[in-house]
Amino acid sequence: KQYSWFDHLVTAVAFAGQSVPIFWFGLILILVFYSTLENPTTGGPLFPAGGINSLDMDGDFWDGVWHLVLPVTMLSLAWMSWYTRFLRGSMLEIIHQDYVRTARAKGLVEYLVIGRHALINALIPLVTLVALDLPALFAGAVFTETIFSWPGMGRLFYQSALRRDYPVLMAVIMMTAVLIILCNLIADMVYGYLDPRIRYE
Repeated sequence: KQYSWFDHLVTAVAFAGQSVPIFWFGLILILVFYSTLENPTTGGPLFPAGGINSLDMDGDFWDGVWHLVLPVTMLSLAWMSWYTRFLRGSMLEIIHQDYVRTARAKGLVEYLVIGRHALINALIPLVTLVALDLPALFAGAVFTETIFSWPGMGRLFYQSALRRDYPVLMAVIMMTAVLIILCNLIADMVYGYLDPRIRYE
């Protein structure tokens, strides 16, 4: 509900998430979850602050997932804040449409009106944004990969540019192009699910 305490809370958190520099947020995560808090079972840090074993060289899968917690939290802060604000604005526009009023007039309970009619239609433009942002999320996370010593594509691209390693640069650009195509293909498939007017034969 607009202007409720929950709406004000979500809006404030979203604004804060967009305002905080991402590298500063990463350093705070390391300070709190690596340097301050301890794992009660092992006595070591609660979460690892960087580095990971290669999964094809006796690396443990769940250890890799554990190493992902802090980088993913840092990387998702700004993106989720932007998506939250965008979805809120889209929802506020859609809940005043005639078909939402009709659904309420027919006697549908509120959670069905919001879930089946308002939210699904509000997600359609958000899918476009996510499809455009995902390649940048995979290939452009230079700050996150540098702070957490993560061997990712963004850090590889940056180091290769400094070394003028053109074959690696072209490979990363090619992989980014493939990611863009795949993300747009997935977005088109999601459109068909969210919007019944779109059908794929």
